[in-house]
Amino acid sequence: MSLDGKMMELRAMREQALMGGGQKRVDQQHAKGKYTARERIDLLLDEGSFQELGMFVTQHNPGEQSIFGDGVVTGYGTIDGRLVYVFSQDFTVFGGSLGEAHAEKIVRLQDMALKNGAPIIGLNDSGGARIQEGVISLGGYADIFLRNTLASGVIPQISSIMGPCAGGAVYSPALTDFTVMVKDTSYMFVTGPDVVRAVTHEDVSFETLGGAMLHNTASGVAHFACNSEEEAVNSIRVLLSFLPQNNAEDPPRRAVTDSPLRAETELDTIVPDNPNKPYDMKQVIKLIVDDGDFFQVQEHFAPNIIIGFARMNGRPIGIVAQQPMALAGVLDIDASVKAARFVRFCDCFNVPLLTLEDVPGFLPGVGQEHSGIIRHGAKLLYAYCEATVPKITVITRKAYGGAYCVMNSKHVRGDLNFAWPTAEIAVMGSDGAVNVIARDEIAKSADPEATRAKLVAEYREKYANPYIAAARGYVDDVIEPRLTRARVISGFEMLQNKRDSLPPKKHGNIPL
Repeated sequence: MSLDGKMMELRAMREQALMGGGQKRVDQQHAKGKYTARERIDLLLDEGSFQELGMFVTQHNPGEQSIFGDGVVTGYGTIDGRLVYVFSQDFTVFGGSLGEAHAEKIVRLQDMALKNGAPIIGLNDSGGARIQEGVISLGGYADIFLRNTLASGVIPQISSIMGPCAGGAVYSPALTDFTVMVKDTSYMFVTGPDVVRAVTHEDVSFETLGGAMLHNTASGVAHFACNSEEEAVNSIRVLLSFLPQNNAEDPPRRAVTDSPLRAETELDTIVPDNPNKPYDMKQVIKLIVDDGDFFQVQEHFAPNIIIGFARMNGRPIGIVAQQPMALAGVLDIDASVKAARFVRFCDCFNVPLLTLEDVPGFLPGVGQEHSGIIRHGAKLLYAYCEATVPKITVITRKAYGGAYCVMNSKHVRGDLNFAWPTAEIAVMGSDGAVNVIARDEIAKSADPEATRAKLVAEYREKYANPYIAAARGYVDDVIEPRLTRARVISGFEMLQNKRDSLPPKKHGNIPL
């Protein structure tokens, strides 16, 4: 065959590969409101940057139908000019099911991403393990899981669920740092509705068993619920803008468009005089970060605690904050686990942490105690203790009991701890404290309610303030709320060359 003939053959094979499972299946994908594997990559990456690897890989078993790519598109490209690796499962080819060759392509990409220190993004749309290949496909999953674990804390790993993700397939996204889901078209579960119905006699739909909102509100498996695939890939692009390429780099700094000395008088009055009245901590966040731009993570799960990314003077930071408008900002099991994982992620990738604290304590109750609030609350304590990135805390109002200790107090290596004049730092709230320490006095008085009210007012005046902690050095300064942005930025600038370490060990034993 002449050179021209060989070139024509190559082009024909490439055209065949680009069609995946064929036009009919592509049309079916579009009819479901879903993009194809390559269309998703084009949406995600900078225009024209994608370089495909393994286009002509086919099944290893001769005699069976072979389709170029074997159900997954792999390669590399750029997002905002920065290198990323991406694999996108192709539902038009064998339902995106994972076989030996399919798994090998993903594994090779994972190895390449780890060696070159760049993020890896998985766009999942798969019917699960390829049953025809039996245990070989299960081994392929395990090969992927191992590399997810080895890459954890070394390079950012992001999963986007664009369709079905069932059985063993769910554990790779679960091992990655962030999971994005699309409402109405994506779902995740270990066992599907038919199996659940047969085993437990529960009648559930795909959506109620493992849909995007279920995993964003109830299970906490996912971090983002998007209305469309376009929104999902855009969320990934925004997320990566806050992150370094790997754990040896710092997050990318942007040009500053907001004055670091900006004061916000609205903050001076944002905390109500009534200690039991809520306010919106998101408004506090937006008033102090660059341009009011806050990228929230897990917005719908455990809303009593807020986590997400922002910038302060151009530098990306992670924010952990109580939300008084949900359960009064109390720490419960879900909030503790949500925040702990986020703190550990930020620490892995050199993202400084800002903690905005207004916590009345841990949620009491038989259900919480029996479900392990002690163990789960300890996860957040462990995460803060272990973190060596710059850590700043601002106590806006309540900091009670063990929750005060947990929320990046000075005692767990908080670098800078500020308090507003409205801060109340104590073992417990004034009402509870008086009920304990003055029980007999109240009971013996002629007017118990009046006596109790008087004692609560006295206790609040004497102890419900930040100055006792400041006198001990547990709080570095009591600041005017309007100056919070300037003080926090100054603190992070001072801490930018911070060096801290942990005792030599293989790894710690976090109370999982």
